[in-house]
Amino acid sequence: MMAGVKRGACIAWAATIAVASLVACSADKPKPAPLPTIESPIAGRQVWEARVGGVNFPLAVAVLNGRFHLAGDDGTVVALDVATGRELWRGEVGAKLSAGVGSDGRYAAVVTRANELVVLDGGNVVWRQKLESPVVTAPLVAGERVFVLGVDRVVNAFDVLDGRRLWTLKRPGDALTLSQAGMLAPYKDTLLVGQGSRLVGLDPLKGTVRWDTALTTPRGTNEVERLADLVGPPSRTGSVFCMRSFQNAVGCIDAERGSLKWVQNTGGIEPVGGNEEYVFSADSSDRISARKRASGELAWSTEVLLNRGLSAPAALGTAVVFGDLDGQLHFLSQAEGKPVLRLPTDGSRVAAAPVISDNTLLIVTRKGGVFAFRPE
Repeated sequence: MMAGVKRGACIAWAATIAVASLVACSADKPKPAPLPTIESPIAGRQVWEARVGGVNFPLAVAVLNGRFHLAGDDGTVVALDVATGRELWRGEVGAKLSAGVGSDGRYAAVVTRANELVVLDGGNVVWRQKLESPVVTAPLVAGERVFVLGVDRVVNAFDVLDGRRLWTLKRPGDALTLSQAGMLAPYKDTLLVGQGSRLVGLDPLKGTVRWDTALTTPRGTNEVERLADLVGPPSRTGSVFCMRSFQNAVGCIDAERGSLKWVQNTGGIEPVGGNEEYVFSADSSDRISARKRASGELAWSTEVLLNRGLSAPAALGTAVVFGDLDGQLHFLSQAEGKPVLRLPTDGSRVAAAPVISDNTLLIVTRKGGVFAFRPE
């Protein structure tokens, strides 16, 4: 058993020549902490609701130009208006998905379980491209290109108009890799890619390396314990990207210089969230911490939501929001970590990192429920 893995999880892996997949399966789970009493509540409400097929893959919700782009297991891809939830378009890929959605506001990209990259324009499939390895990280669509990070850490770039492969980057790495959404993000004219525990800045036109910075040094006595892949999506403020190294650490890297700002050792598997002041995260037991973004110094921690299967967090107004295994949304004070609001969804686990646009918080659940909330 990997040291520090979420209690109640068992680990299985299957090695191939290039890649191994690590997945967690349920076993005897510790009892979730009882829901706390909220003494000084704030106001918030659900403003609209929609639905996609069930979501049992690492969904990323793309937000751009007042639109949420999301997808369901069955290959349905939709664009929804942020303000009203009105469906702007709906497309059908025709196959079950393993990763998505990436979008530049016009084109949307997903990957099927058959390792096929599919790009849509306004709900219409415009091209498909077969990939050499499985993908669980949502493609990135930017600069008239589609960037794809495989579980083997190979990066491919395609022309968004016709699907032509532009370049491929393969770097030496460990045989065992993490089957969980990794780090793939843009910064100005640099493509940021997670390669194990390292963040790499690439030239997006050529696929060449500009800088390479380790967030942490993997620890452990075997390959499983040394897994320390960067987990996405990151939390960005300006040029600083903060992220988690799987079961190892939380830290921040300045993408302008490719330099490490700070790192703190801590367990956990979900992405971090934050704002200009704090970086929020939950560890393997769902102990929540807030660290000062500038230094990594601990501001507060709380065990009020232990073992509740927390999602990645999102900072909204004066609160930080986590979803849980029952679809409950927990709003905690950013300053102290005290619960200030609780809102329900459909009773199923929150399936994607919460996203925010124009003060609207979007939550997607395993059952395919899509819920938009706003503070009052």
